[in-house]
Amino acid sequence: MASPTHPIDNARQLLTRRHFFGRSGMGIGAAALSSLLAQDLSASPLRSSGAAAGAARLPHFEPSAKRVIYLCQAGGPAQMDLFDYKPGLREMFDVDFPDSVRKGQRLTTMTSGQDRFPVVPSIFEFQRHGECGAWVSELLPHTAGVVDRLCLIKSMHTDAINHDPAITLMQTGFERSGRPSLGAWLSYGLGSANRDLPTFVVMTSNSKKGSQPLYKRLWGSGFLPTRHQGVRFRGVGDPVLYLSNPPGMGSVTRRHILDDVARLNELKQAEFGDPEIATRIAQYELAFRMQTSVPELTDLTDEPEHIFRLYGDDARERGTYASHCLMARRLVERGVRFVQLFHRGWDQHRDLPRDLGAQCRATDRATAALILDLEQRGMLDDTLIVWGGEFGRTIYCQGDLTKENYGRDHHPRCFTMWLAGGGASGGQSYGETDDFSYNIVKDPVEVHDLNATILHLLGIDHLRLTFKFQGRDHRLTDVHGKVLKPLLA
Repeated sequence: MASPTHPIDNARQLLTRRHFFGRSGMGIGAAALSSLLAQDLSASPLRSSGAAAGAARLPHFEPSAKRVIYLCQAGGPAQMDLFDYKPGLREMFDVDFPDSVRKGQRLTTMTSGQDRFPVVPSIFEFQRHGECGAWVSELLPHTAGVVDRLCLIKSMHTDAINHDPAITLMQTGFERSGRPSLGAWLSYGLGSANRDLPTFVVMTSNSKKGSQPLYKRLWGSGFLPTRHQGVRFRGVGDPVLYLSNPPGMGSVTRRHILDDVARLNELKQAEFGDPEIATRIAQYELAFRMQTSVPELTDLTDEPEHIFRLYGDDARERGTYASHCLMARRLVERGVRFVQLFHRGWDQHRDLPRDLGAQCRATDRATAALILDLEQRGMLDDTLIVWGGEFGRTIYCQGDLTKENYGRDHHPRCFTMWLAGGGASGGQSYGETDDFSYNIVKDPVEVHDLNATILHLLGIDHLRLTFKFQGRDHRLTDVHGKVLKPLLA
């Protein structure tokens, strides 16, 4: 009678069969790691040179823009108080908003119980500016000075009426969480232009208490490999968590530890062929290089005084919108592909005249300065700047009906965004709204249309930038979107 097989031998055989197909995928995982580290894997994976490549065969055609700075004004700026001038409403203060204009469109729970919907015209003065003659509010004097560089889109609209689904839709192309963000798609498609810094950087500026929260999924990678998620730079302490070595640990010791950890990860990579292990190896290495690159990046002492005069004194204080605009210029200067600034506080349900003025004072000068700074460095032509929030505001009042304390509710039916540089056609206004800045009457623009156009300016066909997940190919614009050719220079 044959002796029974030892249990350990049985386990080894099972493991061999169980992992056969996982191991057979090693070539895919190795190729992914090679792409991450931009090198031949026959060399040490910790001594790479060059930048990581993006998806194969991208860009699809010659791009106008090489990089993007997205200035997200979270909360919903009031379009009729900033860019969408409606002088015909001047004499309509406290007039009931016509049902024929609202057309039974849904309301938020914050105003659905109101007995009346009184019209509140903007109390701010508007003037024409630039050769294009665009109307701009007195709240944005610096933006008015660069209006000839702006492509104003006055006919944006969205499906979502509340903040979280609306900003999630704007950033990921889908109202529900779980999809990759725009920056993650660009990282996946185009790769990195600097091996020592992240491809996608996010900064959230200080804002007043009570502002809508921002969630990490807004700059997440969704179902894309995790290396494509945004890296958040903080406004206090180390710009990136754990950037500094722990007490008692020097760079040489950390280098040895990373080398040992990388070898262990390589063993697992060889066994399983898991792309996420390749990501881990590459990200550990990037983190080590960032210990040198980030302190140099965030040290503003090399900026001349005239730059601080351009951006304003707030640029000297970390965590402010102005300092983040200056940092955005420094990041794209060093090859970062996508920089996203989130500035909260635009959700003015009450005290709009006071709070909207404060928001504009905090952002207007630095926004214009960023455009001028890039232009004087010869970088505006291939850097696309995007400005806007997740929806607009209603022309009718929410809260106290006084010219000092009125507020405006969320309004998805129309709002204003703008593009500058990067192949966008400056000095034009696209789309029109009705006399109440409530409905679109010409050239409506969906969120997917905007994203398709952004990708186009970067040389990407939005229909062809796809990733297979759960059995089907996904894209940023899902089954929607068209490139807005009139917006292209």
